[in-house]
Amino acid sequence: MAVDLSMTVLVVDDYNTMIRIIRNLLKQLGFEHIDDASDGSAALEKMRGKKYGLVISDWNMEPMTGYELLKQVRADPALGPVPFIMVTAESKTENVIAAKEAGVNNYIVKPFNAQTLQYKVQSVFPDDAPPPRAA
Repeated sequence: MAVDLSMTVLVVDDYNTMIRIIRNLLKQLGFEHIDDASDGSAALEKMRGKKYGLVISDWNMEPMTGYELLKQVRADPALGPVPFIMVTAESKTENVIAAKEAGVNNYIVKPFNAQTLQYKVQSVFPDDAPPPRAA
């Protein structure tokens, strides 16, 4: 697995229970550094103050949705390269297409388990990916 388990992951969801579930699944996969935010605007503020190796965000949140967060992250040159996985309870084709067009790296439909999360995270960090270049 080409995933750096020491990187900090940002989990964004407006339900504390879902944050706790994702945090526990990430810990099962070996991640140690996990931050959370309750909506897209809080996540954006955290991302501007700290470097994250991965963002896992719910789609449906107020006041800023995960989709809006994704678009803002991709529009910011400093944040744009951060891998982004969208989590949603809806598997609508138009949402998946919109997220892909906005630059999402992967998409998870609830409910999901540790194996699904591991597969989605691994697919964002392929083994043959070149190492990141220093800025």
